[in-house]
Amino acid sequence: MVQPTPRSPKGPLVATLIYDGLCTFEFGQAYELFGLPRPEFGANWYRYETVAIEDGPIRAAGGLEIKAEKQLDALDHADIILIPGWRGIDTPVPEDLIEALCKAYNRGARVASICSGAFVLARSGLLNGRTATTHWRYAEALQTGFPSINVEEDRLYSESDRVFTSAGSAAGIDLALHIIRQDYGSQIANSVAKRLVAPPFREGTQTQFAEQPVPEERESKRFASLFEELEKKRAYTMSVPEMADLMGMSQRTFIRKFSKVTGLAPAEWRRTKQLETAKHLLEAEEAMDMENLSHLCGFGSAATLRHHFRSKYGTTPTAYRRQFQTRQS
Repeated sequence: MVQPTPRSPKGPLVATLIYDGLCTFEFGQAYELFGLPRPEFGANWYRYETVAIEDGPIRAAGGLEIKAEKQLDALDHADIILIPGWRGIDTPVPEDLIEALCKAYNRGARVASICSGAFVLARSGLLNGRTATTHWRYAEALQTGFPSINVEEDRLYSESDRVFTSAGSAAGIDLALHIIRQDYGSQIANSVAKRLVAPPFREGTQTQFAEQPVPEERESKRFASLFEELEKKRAYTMSVPEMADLMGMSQRTFIRKFSKVTGLAPAEWRRTKQLETAKHLLEAEEAMDMENLSHLCGFGSAATLRHHFRSKYGTTPTAYRRQFQTRQS
């Protein structure tokens, strides 16, 4: 029996820039997340192409030589442009690349950078007056060199009016999943993350790294059963005394050891988890009323959910849901 020929993707066109000295890890992320064929998602998945910003042989880090599919004028048709790092934070950016990026953005394209790629966006002027991030090692240089940018070094990724930036290399995965979540919803983004064996969701404002030392393996294993029990209960409603009792500890000892393992006090950790659950529900459950949703994620009422959601994210659950649905429409 002759199998039908799969239809070509018809979704947003993602163009990944390649250049001499290309950062291979970041480039690999771009292809894995946006360029890898995913027929299980239908014919509207991303289209993908590589775009060379210069002539001549392109040698990537690690001794690889790469040939691009397209030249710079292909950015005229791209819906998303990815900059996978840059060859040096002090290295000039070609004027024709700056012109092409600005032209694409002005016609409505999204532009995104991974790690040091933020310096390309900075030199193009597309980050002026916006909040951005980059690898923590480069944050001071970005802020000093471009004072009109609000550089937030202690976050994984940022978004400001179709301009996206991400922190160190691995944060590019978080940013890509954020974009996929906007375009196709949380279920598909989670499926992509599962295939990558990556965390399905990390908040953009999450810190790039933990200041506290890694806890002793013995303590981490000791708390494993507690975290397993908490994960079973989507709402994370177990009280601190209940958690301490489950661990066979006094509340004082439990709070001290829990904070050492997680970096957060138990109540703060639980509230963070509840809010993350609320965001997932708001993205996935369009018809669920706010009272039921608030109970599912562990808040006693919609009013309590609104209070904590606004305090954390600066917006209401209803506004967040509406904004998310608008992005996917």
